[in-house]
Amino acid sequence: MTLKYLLLLFITTLLASCASTTQQAKQPNIILIMADDIGVEGIGCYGGLSYKTPEIDKLAKQGVRFEHAYAQPLCTNTRLQLMTGLYNHRNWKYFGILPPKEKTIGHYMQEAGYKTCMVGKWQLQSYDPPDYPGSEKRRGTGMHPEKAGFDEYSLFHSLHTEDKGSRYAKPKYLQNGKIVEKTINEYGPDMWVNYIDKFIDENAETEQPFFIYYAMALPHWPVQPTPHSKDWQKKELRLNEDNKYFKDMAEYMDYCVGKVVKKVDSKGLGEETLIIFYSDNGTHLDVTSKTINGDVAGGKARPTNAGTHVPLIARWTGKINPSVSNELTDSTDLLPTCVDVAGSKVDKPIDGISFYPNLLDTNAKLKDHIYCFYDPRPGWDKDQFIRHVFARNKRWKLYENGKLYDIQNDALEKKPILKANDSTTTKIIRQELTTVLEDMKKPLK
Repeated sequence: MTLKYLLLLFITTLLASCASTTQQAKQPNIILIMADDIGVEGIGCYGGLSYKTPEIDKLAKQGVRFEHAYAQPLCTNTRLQLMTGLYNHRNWKYFGILPPKEKTIGHYMQEAGYKTCMVGKWQLQSYDPPDYPGSEKRRGTGMHPEKAGFDEYSLFHSLHTEDKGSRYAKPKYLQNGKIVEKTINEYGPDMWVNYIDKFIDENAETEQPFFIYYAMALPHWPVQPTPHSKDWQKKELRLNEDNKYFKDMAEYMDYCVGKVVKKVDSKGLGEETLIIFYSDNGTHLDVTSKTINGDVAGGKARPTNAGTHVPLIARWTGKINPSVSNELTDSTDLLPTCVDVAGSKVDKPIDGISFYPNLLDTNAKLKDHIYCFYDPRPGWDKDQFIRHVFARNKRWKLYENGKLYDIQNDALEKKPILKANDSTTTKIIRQELTTVLEDMKKPLK
């Protein structure tokens, strides 16, 4: 009897241990939301005053808000880094092109056992219009969304540029291999949030975790009415362009984020789902926003803080404590973070590192510096830009041309510090950041 009892006790304990391990190892759902063209000055919890963003502000109160998150100055540059975890100098070919041999965040999440979905904006397969010089060498050379690691997708600007149609009123998009364009009374961002809601409903009760990448269209140009705008009631005005609608668009962006979060919570998935909110670059140059520190002009396409300093917020109910992180991070870090949270590993060298440890403990150290290789050429309408390469930490920024800036005291970069004028402090900083610039020229190991 004693032997049987001990054997039974051993089996029971073993089964309980296995069950506990399985429960602990259960992979969380992950929803990555990236806004299109809004810097920190456009968000209330970062000190913005021009637009009401209660849903994003609430997300920040419930999670971790990063004070030093950065992106590339333009959308495709950031999207390529997010998708691959690599800085642009390693795999940039043309604007609007994701090299088809790259391994994406979608591929990694599928390998980790996730059901994957992407909605919103693609712009990584074919960008140049047919009459643009050199376009015959570039058109259609990127990655089609069906090969990017997503089981389901509903995406604007997923084919040739001239075929993209509208992203807002009467939208046109590619959904799981089929063009959808009979949408005369629809609004693109609503269609994509509804698709996300449906995807969550269908996958909420399954054993397989899900990964959703919501690449928002809002509040990117064209600046047009939203369904919350007074002018939306007049169908002939729905495609009207006027900067007066930017406030409506920024606030509708917040509304869409809120709908996704509310769907997660309504399904009881808050404790099983990591939600990340980020932006691809700064606010459009034509937009000036009020903040607690004064007016801030948008800096999209420029390498200054106004073009690169973006919101980054992460919420995982019951898993991460509400806090503020002062650690450095950028778009290359999103892929390794999601893979880390999934309990998997990146199987090749990349530039990004996981900020998951910082979500669990904001005292955990991440990067001492970040790097930027910004050259959106070649591509239609991109000849207007020039190349900028720099390395920076939280305060100091060094360009490859030798100009050093004290960003903390010179955010608009009006007072370059040249090598001949270095102080003891700036000499040390210059040496540190020069080493970063030189190291980035070397192959990854």
